Amino acid sequence: MEYGRVRRTLWLILALNIIVAVAKAVFGLMAGSMSMVADALHSSFDSASNIIGLAATGIAARPPDRNHPYGHAKVETFGTLLVGGMLLLTAYWVISEGVDRLTTGAVPQITALTVGVMVATTAINIFVALYERRVGEELGSSFLIADSEHTKSDVFVSLSVLGGFVVVYLGYPRADPLIALAIGVLIGRMGFSIIREAGMVLTDAATVQCEENVEEIVAGVPGVLGSHEFRCRGAPGELMADIHITVDPGMTVEEAHGIAERVEAAIREGIPGMKEVIVHVEPGEKDGRERV
Repeated sequence: MEYGRVRRTLWLILALNIIVAVAKAVFGLMAGSMSMVADALHSSFDSASNIIGLAATGIAARPPDRNHPYGHAKVETFGTLLVGGMLLLTAYWVISEGVDRLTTGAVPQITALTVGVMVATTAINIFVALYERRVGEELGSSFLIADSEHTKSDVFVSLSVLGGFVVVYLGYPRADPLIALAIGVLIGRMGFSIIREAGMVLTDAATVQCEENVEEIVAGVPGVLGSHEFRCRGAPGELMADIHITVDPGMTVEEAHGIAERVEAAIREGIPGMKEVIVHVEPGEKDGRERV
């Protein structure tokens, strides 16, 4: 993975996210809009996510060493886990504040300026989400793709805040804290989702289902009689797998080794994000059938 480009992308997005979060927070506090301040906190976690991503990808880019012979790629996933925990804390604060606003009955001051700020920051978030996903897919970066989904949710939250402004303007001030509560729930769900996905990677769960593709790829390699016991683990973009293949028992070790290398190369080329494949060679039946 081109970690250098991933980090450059994160630096650019960090700058944009800071601008968005500060603008929402300042004008939200000025207007007394709880939903806008909650949205600002949501946006601030985009920035926090970028900072954690910069630190995590910096470590993940390090080559394997004595203590980490398989590399440091899981550090990126650990950073994602931290972001999920921080989002849960934010959700708790937003929901608590929303409940408090419902009891006190504070009314936000909606102006053309606050609406303009929300529209402008939403446009920035749309650009960030599209750009980050495009780069993430191009580089095979699971962090950039996940972070783009986080930013996309920020777009929907901002649109809900704008909708709340309209309702408040029409004479229903309680809509503001109610929308803040909804935003808190959304942030909480996002936090649980991020923790769940990161936990799957850290526990070596199969995050990418590619067994059928692998069977087709391996069957197309000359000299392979059959395959079985395919296993895959890791995050999208950092996959590791192992597979058993059967070959003609009359082959020399050198010939069998050559087939194993071709199988490894074919799987790495045919499955996006596949970084390492271990191929175990077994003898098939003498009549050319796979030995079960």
